[in-house]
Amino acid sequence: MSLGEIQPVSEGIYAYLQPDGSWYLNNTGFLVSRDGVISVDATSTERRTRAYLDAIATVTQKPVRTLVNTHHHGDHTHGNYLVRGATIVGHERCREAVLGMPMPPPPGVWTEVDWGYLEPAPPFLTYADGVTLWSGDLRCEVRYVGTPAHTTNDSIVHIPERSVVFAGDLLFNGGTPFALMGSVSGWIEVLEGVLRPLGARTLVPGHGPVCGPEVIDDVLAYLRFVQHTAREAKAAGLSPLEAARAVDLGEFRDLLDAERIVGNLHRAYLELDGAERGVPVDLARAFGDMVAYNGGRPLTCHA
Repeated sequence: MSLGEIQPVSEGIYAYLQPDGSWYLNNTGFLVSRDGVISVDATSTERRTRAYLDAIATVTQKPVRTLVNTHHHGDHTHGNYLVRGATIVGHERCREAVLGMPMPPPPGVWTEVDWGYLEPAPPFLTYADGVTLWSGDLRCEVRYVGTPAHTTNDSIVHIPERSVVFAGDLLFNGGTPFALMGSVSGWIEVLEGVLRPLGARTLVPGHGPVCGPEVIDDVLAYLRFVQHTAREAKAAGLSPLEAARAVDLGEFRDLLDAERIVGNLHRAYLELDGAERGVPVDLARAFGDMVAYNGGRPLTCHA
């Protein structure tokens, strides 16, 4: 059984999708030219990253020469070390965050996962604002989005000539967006002020099917729902967990990983208190509340 599927999105440009896009089942992608392969992200486990590299080999025997990390989360970076010989590129805060995170994640939060052998391999070519990569004659703009959003270090990969953007986890298509380690208000600002103005027709989200710009509106609607819920619940004296239990998710109830509402409210409460975007949050408390919201059961992870 295949762990992922390749989807061509333009000539020489491919998305690699891992259904169903829930916890730790991210999308990656790659560009192929006469010079070699540029990969956008790795995956979460040894087995899955090896499967991704095997999938690339069904398209080209050229080596992966460059690996771009869109942000630091383990589903996008745990497998970096397997892309041997590649230059690993990422935002300077992505490097810091990869070096600072536990690998693999601590037990008890998610259902049991076979992570395989993992070792840290952070970006070693970093940038503050962005860098231009070339896939043959095709220009690829790697750009930091300018403010904490999904995380403190989100980047996109824009291929203007093809109207394609690898959006990382700025876009979830069919899954619940997750702002615990970034900023709800910053994420809204990035979608409206950075991603939408690019006018890209094809967007590869960090999770879920390849899509068009309509998914920007879907994510914006959810983030605004989080802000509205946080304002009303905080004013009523509810904790983030109490607020999550009380709110009707409405149009968002069928999104994967609904328990993320709790973590998102933890972040939104901090912002209502005037905290700086991306300021560290009490992760143990937030994830503990998410498990509590899930009936005390570990969060479901199929990685």
